[in-house]
Amino acid sequence: MIVVLTGGTGGAKFIQGLQEVVLASEITAVVNTGDDLSWWGLHVSPDLDSVSYALAGLLSRDRGWGVEGDTFHCLEAMRRLGEPTWLQLGDRDLATHLSRTQLLAQGKTLTETTASIARNLGIAACILPMTNGRVETRVVTPIGELGFEEYFVRERYQVPVHSVRFDGAESASPAPGVVEAIQAAEAIFVAPSNPVTSIGPILAVPGIREALRHTRAPICAISPIVCGAAVSGPAADLMGTQGLVASIEGVARSYVDFLDVLVIDEQDAASASSVEKFRIRTLCAKTIMKTARDKAALAAAALRTVNAGRGVTASAL
Repeated sequence: MIVVLTGGTGGAKFIQGLQEVVLASEITAVVNTGDDLSWWGLHVSPDLDSVSYALAGLLSRDRGWGVEGDTFHCLEAMRRLGEPTWLQLGDRDLATHLSRTQLLAQGKTLTETTASIARNLGIAACILPMTNGRVETRVVTPIGELGFEEYFVRERYQVPVHSVRFDGAESASPAPGVVEAIQAAEAIFVAPSNPVTSIGPILAVPGIREALRHTRAPICAISPIVCGAAVSGPAADLMGTQGLVASIEGVARSYVDFLDVLVIDEQDAASASSVEKFRIRTLCAKTIMKTARDKAALAAAALRTVNAGRGVTASAL
């Protein structure tokens, strides 16, 4: 079994590549839910949806979120009715949120709801929310404290950030199956996701970081930072709020207590020693995923560097 800690567009791309080189049934995705929000009375889970759509072959290629070829008739109708429309959900995407909200209202947990959605989308992989409880990523800015989607989508991450916190994390617990998957894994990957607001909320849930420290599986992260800049999104700026330099060294420091290997982009090869001083091995590869071949090649390279005879194999590309 392969476990992937994931969130954001980089995480969804890596998941797409991974299912090209291993059986989807071997993949367990532990997904960030710190971005979850209530929108038009619906429970929206942006990262759970992106991972689900990626594994189902439905993810929009152009946007990196939402459903490929979706329409936005409901959005336009809500705009005419004076409702907020800065979170641009498509019509088919809305069906997922309607289903999730209905199942939660019936007393199902987020884990059970996610499994139902995945099953109905024909997904063979196991998708687990990091927790069934409420953990909300809060971004402190000069205009007030914002939910992550307010900061990221509504404000287009253009406002300065003073700090980031994970409200509710201290009293949360890992969703059923999360710690067990980490303990039983043959290999664990930290996707090329924002270390602060995509992976940070997962690690903030008590018990998950400890499980990573004690697992016998090799743990490999893929850097979302290339040449001191984020491949996409505000990761570089947000790392600064945690006292981390936006560099491969900063990524390594984020995971230093459990990481075995960091995959860095070929452009950062000369800086590998800044990571290796932490006794973390590096692998240089092409980490910017523009095509399906790029995604699969990165996943295969990461897998090869950790399998070391543990029974996990990647098909030839």
